[in-house]
Parts: sequence; C-alpha cells; structure tokens
Amino acid sequence: MLRVEHLTKVFPDGTVALRDVSFTVQDGEFLAVIGLSGAGKSTLLRCINRLIEPSAGRVIWNDIDITAVKRGELCRIRRQIGMIFQQFNLVKRSSVMTNVLSGRLGYANPWWTLVHRFAPEDHIRARNALDRVGILDKADSRADQLSGGQQQRVGIARALMQEPKLILADEPVASLDPVLAHSILQYLEQLNRQDGITVICSLHFLDLVHRYASRVIGLKDGELVFDGLPSELTRERFKEVYGEEAEMVTVGGALAA
Repeated sequence: MLRVEHLTKVFPDGTVALRDVSFTVQDGEFLAVIGLSGAGKSTLLRCINRLIEPSAGRVIWNDIDITAVKRGELCRIRRQIGMIFQQFNLVKRSSVMTNVLSGRLGYANPWWTLVHRFAPEDHIRARNALDRVGILDKADSRADQLSGGQQQRVGIARALMQEPKLILADEPVASLDPVLAHSILQYLEQLNRQDGITVICSLHFLDLVHRYASRVIGLKDGELVFDGLPSELTRERFKEVYGEEAEMVTVGGALAA
C-alpha cells in the first residue's frame, strides 16, 4: 500500500505546487490523477519516487518512508517503481533494444553498463517485453524512427524491465490521438489486471478515466479536491476540480476538460 501524507512542494521561486495532499493507494489499484495543467499532477508523481524532493510530508510505500531513506536505499526502491513519461524520454539516436535495456540499469553491473553490456537473460527479458507490447520487430530500429504510439510502447517495455510493483504514468497519452491513447492505456490495464501492478496515471480525458481507472483523485491549485470512484465524478464534482467555467464537453467522442 502507498500512503501519501500531508505532501507539500514549494519551489525556490515560491510557487506552491502541492499543498498538504494526503491519500492512500491500495495494491492493485488503477488510480487516475486529474486536474488542469499546473494543478500539481506531474509534481505529485515525481515526489512519490523523489525525482522531485518534497518540501514537507511523507510518502510511505509498504511501510517504508521513501521521503526519509538515503540515496542507496532509494535506488533499490526505485527498481520497483516504473516511470512512463508524456514525451517518452527515449534516447532518440539509440536502438529500441538499447532503450529498453536501460530499464535494467538498477540491477545490472555498473561497469558493464558503461559499455552497454547486459547479461544474456536481460536481452531475453527485453525481447519478451517488446513482444508483449507488440513491437518486437522494431528492436533494432532507432527510437526516432518510430511513431509516437510506438515510442510510448518502448517506454512501457522499458518500465517492465524493472519488474515493477508500481508504475507512475505522467500523462502518457497526452500527445497521442484517441485511438492510440486507448491502445497505450490497454497495455497499462493489462499490466494492472494480469500482473497486479499498481498504476497511478495522470489523465485529461474523462472518458479514459471512466474506462480505465478504478479510482480518481482530483487536484486543483495543488490541493486535493476530489477522491472517489469514477462514477462519482458528477458534473458538480467535475467543476470542483476544473473550476466553475469548465464544462464536460465531447471532443471526438471523448469527454474532456
């Protein structure tokens, strides 16, 4: 179980990105995080694995206070937390296989990784991960030769290399069209349901929230303003998250803010 307790993040310029945010995530949940751009969604996800250091509060995962551990222990914890980014974060000039293998850096011999050497079993694991997301045939292609949807599947395969128990997905479909968005989220749903991997995913389109999430939290100006089931996200509750001027409108068949 993940517990976020009174999490606050104030950046050096005085911007308050998160303000006293508290919630829990049960093992095996698919939690959607919603809110306007700048509401604190990305900061929240990055504070959970300490890519960003919180200013106050705690993140406790399986009874370990992530916010208090030292660097060596944090590296061991991060092995079990996969991260998927909106802009893919791939090494564009490297092959798909090399990008996927980089997900194994937390386990591999650091001297070997300097010369891009990985154990044979890691190569087998990488091929299996690529096969699982349907792009094994692209293993030797350069990452920048792939479409956006294919690049995000590489990102998922890379996260799988960590053998994660938790995946943090930071707006993984924001730059994709609706068809590709469903394709990517179906892979995350499969990992959630078949592998029991807990998923925390920030999303904008409300139809995707209703289709894939088992629970939703909403952020507004860095504060938690909604925590409940997708079915409880009524028009009035929607406005609490997105503001009085917001309307639930249909865009290409998808509900959006």
